[in-house]
Amino acid sequence: MNITFEKQTDVAAELTVNFVKADYQETVEKELKRVRQKANMPGFRPGQVPMSLIRRRFGIEVTAEQVQKLLSEKLYEYIREQKIDMLGEPLASKKQVPVDFEQDDLTFIFDIALAPLFDAKLSEKDSIPYYTIEITDEMVDNQVKAYAQRHGKYQTVSQWQEGDMTKGHLAELDEQGNIKEGGIQKEDAVMLPGYFKNDDQKKLFEGVESNTVITINPAKAYNNSAIEISSLLGISKEEAENVKANFSYQINEITRYVPSELNQELFDEVLGEGKAASEDEFRAAIRQQMAKQLDLDAQFRFMIDVRKYLENRIGELTWPDELLQRIMRANNPDKDDKYFEDNYPRSIKELKWHLIKEQLADQTGIKVEQDDVLAMAKQQTKMQFAQYGMSNVPDEVLTNYANEQLKKRENVDSLVARCVEQKLGEALKSVVKLDHKTVSNEEFGKLFEN
Repeated sequence: MNITFEKQTDVAAELTVNFVKADYQETVEKELKRVRQKANMPGFRPGQVPMSLIRRRFGIEVTAEQVQKLLSEKLYEYIREQKIDMLGEPLASKKQVPVDFEQDDLTFIFDIALAPLFDAKLSEKDSIPYYTIEITDEMVDNQVKAYAQRHGKYQTVSQWQEGDMTKGHLAELDEQGNIKEGGIQKEDAVMLPGYFKNDDQKKLFEGVESNTVITINPAKAYNNSAIEISSLLGISKEEAENVKANFSYQINEITRYVPSELNQELFDEVLGEGKAASEDEFRAAIRQQMAKQLDLDAQFRFMIDVRKYLENRIGELTWPDELLQRIMRANNPDKDDKYFEDNYPRSIKELKWHLIKEQLADQTGIKVEQDDVLAMAKQQTKMQFAQYGMSNVPDEVLTNYANEQLKKRENVDSLVARCVEQKLGEALKSVVKLDHKTVSNEEFGKLFEN
């Protein structure tokens, strides 16, 4: 066997693998003997088919299969040993001619896309902004109010005010204002007058008390929306399109959503039992929660600025465009030309960042282990629960949700990428010079507007 590697340009090479019969004959013979043991041909007992017949019947197929296995093994072994910085996978060269596996000498030619050379290493000479987001009392107050709102409850009240929900009996009226015989009626009709599109209809509820009868017009209230009228009255959309009449509405119940009080029950629901015993302790814990999240946000921004800084410092790179486009097309055989025109520039931009991160990971010595990926999945799951006010989720629940995420390859790839960036963010803070900037939450948000 002989392997030759020849650079065509700085970012493209040709790799040729030559096999002689001695390279693969032993494995081919071994496989043919295994085939013979299982071969079932008329006139021969199992395992007794002559080898000459086995070679005629299966020789080319077995040779092709074993050579392909050997080729893949030796090809990637060579690339690893020679430390060839390859992009994507080897491509069969346009010079490659069909391989005749009846011949003894076999040649395979590959086109190799090479990563462009550049230096992404950082040092204390490199200054990168690092933002500290100031946590104000107002921010803590808003978060406390949000938790109180999420953990509130519905209460029955006697008089309606903005935001309340009503439940009662609806009955269609005739032109004289009497209940229409055979007209539409709906028990336990639920309304949220605050969402009416007509202010005059909404005003009918101002100060109204339960066990009161009022006259409303659903068509006016919902601006003739057949979908909303059909939902309210429990009729089809087609029937709702013809509803224009007034209805009597006997309000049997008025309910109001009341935020939770700042009490021990709320503290335990949000933080876990016994984590806070007073409103001051609760607010301090909320501030600490916010600080942790804002630290993650600051580090996320730090890596954006690292990327921007290095991309500008490195400048434009030369890429093996023709080879990379062939790889992209091979990986997306069902896509049309417009897909590649639209996505190739973005792919190159992300590839550049990927190569930068590889150099930074090598410089800092970071590695991503399975435990890191699981921890990231749990962190992501915890944040998703927190969006719904569930900040005190048991660890076993987080673990179960995280393990479900890890069953999908695309999720694993995304989580690994996030682990790399998070670990890089931590490591690079002690490598570069940090240009510390304290900003408000609003100012920090504006950094992302562009």
